[in-house]
Amino acid sequence: MKDLAYLNKFFVKYKWRLIPGILFVIISNIFSVLPAQVIRVAFDLVTENIGVYQLFSGFNRQAMIYEIFGSSLLLFGILVLVLSLIRGLFLFFMRQTIILMSRHIEYDLKNEIYNHYQALSLAFYRRHNTGDLMNRVTEDVSRVRMYLGPGIMYAINTIVLFLLVIYAMLTVNVRLAIFSILPMPVLAFIIYYVNNIINFRSEKIQERLSSLSSFVQENFSGIRIMKSYVREGSVREKFALESDDYKIHSMALVKVQAAFYPIMLLLVGLSNVITIFIGGIEVMKGTITPGNIAEFLVYLNQLTFPVMALGWVTSLIQRAAASQKRINEFLDQKPEIISPDVPKRTINGLIEFKDVSFIYPDTGIQALKNITFTAHPGEMVAIIGRTGSGKSTIANLLLRMYDSTAGEILIDKDPVNTLNLEGYRAQIGFVPQEVFLFSDTIANNIAFSADVLNMPVVEQAAKDAAVYNNIIELEKGFETLIGERGVTLSGGQKQRVSIARAIVKHPQILVFDDCLSAVDTRTEEEILQNLGNIMQGKTNIIIAHRISTIKNADKILVMDNGEIMEQGNHEYLMKQKGIYFELYEKQLLEEQEVS
Repeated sequence: MKDLAYLNKFFVKYKWRLIPGILFVIISNIFSVLPAQVIRVAFDLVTENIGVYQLFSGFNRQAMIYEIFGSSLLLFGILVLVLSLIRGLFLFFMRQTIILMSRHIEYDLKNEIYNHYQALSLAFYRRHNTGDLMNRVTEDVSRVRMYLGPGIMYAINTIVLFLLVIYAMLTVNVRLAIFSILPMPVLAFIIYYVNNIINFRSEKIQERLSSLSSFVQENFSGIRIMKSYVREGSVREKFALESDDYKIHSMALVKVQAAFYPIMLLLVGLSNVITIFIGGIEVMKGTITPGNIAEFLVYLNQLTFPVMALGWVTSLIQRAAASQKRINEFLDQKPEIISPDVPKRTINGLIEFKDVSFIYPDTGIQALKNITFTAHPGEMVAIIGRTGSGKSTIANLLLRMYDSTAGEILIDKDPVNTLNLEGYRAQIGFVPQEVFLFSDTIANNIAFSADVLNMPVVEQAAKDAAVYNNIIELEKGFETLIGERGVTLSGGQKQRVSIARAIVKHPQILVFDDCLSAVDTRTEEEILQNLGNIMQGKTNIIIAHRISTIKNADKILVMDNGEIMEQGNHEYLMKQKGIYFELYEKQLLEEQEVS
């Protein structure tokens, strides 16, 4: 229960729902026990009145006795009905307080987890897969809610009803009470044991279902590759194996459930038989009345559900504790990147890297070694190098997705880690190497950074990114819905929409992380020319593989193995006859071979 102790703060927050809920549970159970006592009185009344009715056989008063007898039974029947209605009313109030409380806590907990996710740094997401993150905010929270709502409600209900019924039974006849509830502990143990088996097998079914769903989703996503390599038959066989595995686990669960219910009914029936047998003996002894047997049978039926709920609630608590433990693991993680409590301010865009080194915390790979350079407002600084040379790492450090291991990064002469993080990033336009578009309209994707959709601004950004003509050729234009991860657009179109999204907010610093690789040379020149116009007086950082992309840059950084090997403009670097010259000659030769 120590893992579930985290939820205590929510109980305090919603105490004015929990406390009335507990009171409603107690009141509803009092009205649940009372009908049994009314039935006892009614049963004894029937027994007595039958004797009186037969005693007055042949007399005129027999009809009057019959009428009084009938009216009394009707009154008792109405009383039982009224008590049941009152109990039902308080059961409604009970659910309206405790179950609604659980929904409020579920809402708060999901928001708390999601907000915490957003505060965690990029390194956290490199260590954990998306499916696990989603499960903790959906499946695990749902299990916790079952403990907060039905778990607590039925636990309190079980305890209160059990105490009231046992007390009522003991006050009538101790011997009959003990014999009547003898099978109940056995029933509780069996329910608890079987519930654990059912939960274990249910977990296995969920795992197999998840595996089956992932298999189907992956194959539908890669249907083009599958058809190209004519692997339909092989995939069909694998699907059959996955499906068969799911069926086997499902059948195992059904077998347990099939045996569980008959055993449960047998033990409940055994309690009734024992009650009637022992009760009959006690009636003959004169210690109880026949009405007490009827009363005990009602009590036993009322105890059946609490005993069944006992195992179920225990199982709910175990599953909730396991889920809350998983949730706590993430909530206990502290973000590596923390924004200082300082006001937001406008930046000019002066960037200085001073002996910056960086080692990725999750892999231990050193990506950068003593990087030093300066980018002034109005300059275009290009970074070029082989794959794995550390180009994208510079972009990540500039955005403060990570903090440098050594050295410092200055923005307008201030260390980047002293700036308000939200205000700082809001002034940066970033186009990542791996383009990500949301399943939304093209207009909303471009205007992602804006609070309000301003179509003239969106259209101008699309023109600057040289994608406007492609968009208006679509049937619905800017209202075209982009499929999952932008599958309805070509690679070049996705890159240009991503560029439009970055420049729509007119950032003070613009970072292009090799985002023109799928764009032809002519379109690339158009985009760069447009950028030159809209980014005047602002800082441009362009990471690229093609020299044609960056040859007009004010400063070019040539990187290799995490270090800056050369630095200067295109003409200067060409004269050096170094790495940059070799890259240029190689790319020029490749272009000539292609043409």
